Amino acid sequence: MSTVPNARVSLPEALLLASVFLIAACGLAYELAAGALASYLLGDSVLQFSTVIGAYLFALGIGSYLSRFVERQLVAQFLRIELLVAVVGGLLPMGLFAANSLLPPGSEGVFRVLLYALVLLVGSLVGLEIPLVMRILKTRSGGERASLRELVSQVLTFDYLGALLVALAFPLLLVPHLGLVRTGLFFGLLNWAVALWALWMFRHELRAFNAHALACAIALVLLLLAWGGAERLTQWAEQRFYGEPIVLQQSSPYQRVVVTQGRTGVKLYLNGNLQFHERDEYRYHEALVHPALAAHGAPRRVLVLGGGDGLAVREILRYPEVQEVVLVELDEHITRLAQGPVLAPLNHDALRHPKVKVIHADAYAWLETQPGQSFDVVIADFPDPSNHALAKLYSTSFYQRVLEHLNASGFLVVQSTSPLVARHSFWTVVDTLEAVGLKTTPYHANVPSFGEWGFVLAGHRGWRAPQALPAGLRFLTPETLPLMMSFPPDMDRVEGGVNRLSDPVLVQHFLREWGSVH
Repeated sequence: MSTVPNARVSLPEALLLASVFLIAACGLAYELAAGALASYLLGDSVLQFSTVIGAYLFALGIGSYLSRFVERQLVAQFLRIELLVAVVGGLLPMGLFAANSLLPPGSEGVFRVLLYALVLLVGSLVGLEIPLVMRILKTRSGGERASLRELVSQVLTFDYLGALLVALAFPLLLVPHLGLVRTGLFFGLLNWAVALWALWMFRHELRAFNAHALACAIALVLLLLAWGGAERLTQWAEQRFYGEPIVLQQSSPYQRVVVTQGRTGVKLYLNGNLQFHERDEYRYHEALVHPALAAHGAPRRVLVLGGGDGLAVREILRYPEVQEVVLVELDEHITRLAQGPVLAPLNHDALRHPKVKVIHADAYAWLETQPGQSFDVVIADFPDPSNHALAKLYSTSFYQRVLEHLNASGFLVVQSTSPLVARHSFWTVVDTLEAVGLKTTPYHANVPSFGEWGFVLAGHRGWRAPQALPAGLRFLTPETLPLMMSFPPDMDRVEGGVNRLSDPVLVQHFLREWGSVH
């Protein structure tokens, strides 16, 4: 005859279950921080997050297996492991930032070894903790709560709840306000708090209470010193990485934003990738905007997808016949930056112009929710398709949505990476636009900061070179514009394939071609 376990939970047991919640939250936070940093420093977020998550889960299994060899002093072992997790996990983002800055160029392999070694270490320690907590709970239950079914159910429930909480808080709340380095330290302090609670709760059972108390004090000092120096270290690390004075650095829910200002002007970086250089950005933005708008003849409504820095909008506003410019930018941090003292002088305060309407939304989703809107010109100024999330903005599905908002006489223009460095990537964009029934006009321009850069103009009708361009341009002229449509043999058309959501060939081309350069 089975017995029914006592449903009442003592205070120590309740606090142990709460510690499981925090342990799971902290463990997942370290995993997310490692994945985010790897994506930021190495690129290809899908690959980085997949391998980091896989390594972490594997390490959890190693830790769980090793827990069988812990036979004595369960509470003391739990406390020691918790302090190790607090220090190693809390300092993980800071350590990776510093290592990336100190390692010489070409040391990506060394950085990866360090990254996965830390992930495996933290994962193994967290994997050790959960079985120890279960054994401590079972030991302390004194037979009243010895049901394995109930014990496992409670521990895993709190484990998964902690993971859910941090999965939501990490990108939406913590990283935007604390940054990656201090977010790691924040969770390190939470692990330390669990260790401190264990020290106090089990003080009568610990054989070396003073030694454990000293270890807690040392761990706290390390974490607090790191917290105080986090901003300085991040600035130092990024200063070494970018090589020019940093005037702004911040983390949004979507990306790391850094602005530098050196002798040659302002530069904007997103996740370490250069977006523009003040010295020659006019070449890029004149080439992006004017072939489409000038050829249209009478553009009234213009849609800009991406381009939150306002530089493309600046060029559009050269046309007095334009009545409205709708800018759809995902990241509000970028549009705020564009209206701030660093970028507003460059874009002529374009985003505050009465003709301009700024919308913060995902371009892919926004197009689907605007069935009645149509535009004469659509400009897609997205970052390069370096991952699957960005590649969807270069897919047949996306271009079909754009077509629903493009007037019959309108033009779509897409920035399309370098036809010299990423030849297959460039012509894949052309193939994809043609696959949805558009007539394409590929062209290229030399932008010294980027090299030879490509664009694709597409529409229901063919493109004809305009007779005139707006006054005051620094790069384009009616005479040089047709020459941009001519491609030498090393950039001429190759078979790229069609980029679809179900088969994102563009990402594969892009990573292979740009990876061979870096």
